[in-house]
Parts: sequence; structure tokens; C-alpha cells
Amino acid sequence: MTPHSPFPYLRQVVLDCPNPRSLAEFYRELLGYAYRPGHEEDDPDGDDWLVLVAPDGRRLAFQQDEDLIPSTWPEGQVPQQLHLDLTVADKVELDRQHERALALGARLINDESDDEVEQLRAYADPAGHPFCIFVAPDHPG
Repeated sequence: MTPHSPFPYLRQVVLDCPNPRSLAEFYRELLGYAYRPGHEEDDPDGDDWLVLVAPDGRRLAFQQDEDLIPSTWPEGQVPQQLHLDLTVADKVELDRQHERALALGARLINDESDDEVEQLRAYADPAGHPFCIFVAPDHPG
């Protein structure tokens, strides 16, 4: 029997969105995750909750919310509320992932890719959730 941890385990991050399938597809392509078994097939009547799983077991889930108001960060009245931080190993990979993110439907909202301390770009995903891609010296890949 495994000893009990004194802390809860973070199973997944859940993003509200008007169309879970299209947002799950965006992140599936961007991150290389796979659908949780049973979530692979497009089901127009049942796609109100979808889960993607990374090879290491991390999860990202999508919950339907028809009334979601997209973040207007960094300008405007609707805050981020939550954002995802993604890392790459170097500036060359940052530029490559920038092109991929835009091609998949992301919108660039802040470009600090020439910053001397922390090179990053902030985006809005197709549902308006902010996420950042930045160069991290401790990037695992």
C-alpha cells in the first residue's frame, strides 16, 4: 500500500470554453498530448467535457461554457484568471513554436522575445485564454 500524502494531488487543469473539441484540438496539436481513452471520437452531443493526457500523465481538460467571456489581458476589463506557462530550450525553439502557435490559431498578445533576462511571448488561445511560451534554462527537453 502506498503511504498517503499530506497534500492533495493536482490531477489536471480545466479550461472553460465554448467549444471543447476545437480547443482540445488546438492544445493537442500544440503540446503533442493524446485524448484520454474514450475522448478521441468527435461526438457533437457529448463534447462538453474532454481530457488530454501527456506522456508523463499530466492532464489538461476542457469544459463547455457557452457564456465564457474571453480574457482581454493585458488591456481591458477581463483579467487572465488563469494562464498556462510553456517552456522551450532556446530562442530558435521559441521562434519555431511561435510559428506553430499562430498556425494553430493562437493570437499574439505580447512579444518580449528580445528581452535580455527572459525571452517570452504571450498568446491568447482560440477561446481567449492567455498562455506564454518562454525560454527556460531548466527546460527538460
